[in-house]
Amino acid sequence: MARRGSGPEIVATAGDLVVQRDAGRATGRLLRQGDMDASYIDLADPRHLEFDYLRRMRDLVEALRARRIVHVGGAGCALARALAAGDRDRLRRQEVVEVDPAVLELAREHLGLRKEPGLKVRCADGRAHLAARPDDSADVVLIDAFVGARVPRHLATAEALADAARVVAPGGAIAINVVDAPPMGDVRAIGAGLRESFATVAAVGGGPVLRGRRAGNVVLIAGHGPLPLERLRVRATADPSPAGLLSPAETAALCGGTPPWRD
Repeated sequence: MARRGSGPEIVATAGDLVVQRDAGRATGRLLRQGDMDASYIDLADPRHLEFDYLRRMRDLVEALRARRIVHVGGAGCALARALAAGDRDRLRRQEVVEVDPAVLELAREHLGLRKEPGLKVRCADGRAHLAARPDDSADVVLIDAFVGARVPRHLATAEALADAARVVAPGGAIAINVVDAPPMGDVRAIGAGLRESFATVAAVGGGPVLRGRRAGNVVLIAGHGPLPLERLRVRATADPSPAGLLSPAETAALCGGTPPWRD
């Protein structure tokens, strides 16, 4: 996850959760959990996405013109709120599933989370929520959930990803944000699990991260058919924090020989 260097002013705390005011942006609020950045919200501009990996996920939603979106892992609901703010015709229907009630309480009290059309926020386990959804009921599933710095294993086993694949409609996609470090074992294992259930699997991230030279965020993207990878590559390259894209063949080579996680 992204780290910020500005001096913190604490707005609220709850256990290991801390809300800080951004010294460089008066309306910016950073939610931290332990030593990790969990969410960043600009109270004056919900379209602002501070974390580059969330911009990668937004690129995917916009490239697919997705209308039915499920977020597994909500924190401050930054991405969902950015997508809602950019949806002038109110065509998107979003569900955010966050397992920690304390996170949602802080988001409502200090991060400006409010009820709005087309956006449902619920406290539940993400895997259980996906298991209860009908087949082909989501255009995009976005998984951005962590225990410490790692994706919760039960959300990314081959069996869990197979169930997510059932939920993703034809022409849709899933994206999973993974924080990893060389030799990128989590990225490889989750990518291998995606390749068991999806026809196309690619990866987006900083060049040194994708080359296994340093730690960072990798967004794994998968779909039942072709994905708008060239458009995603162009958007990632033009971003203020430029990123690269591994093609399906390159991603297969990265994950080759690594077994997926199992229940």
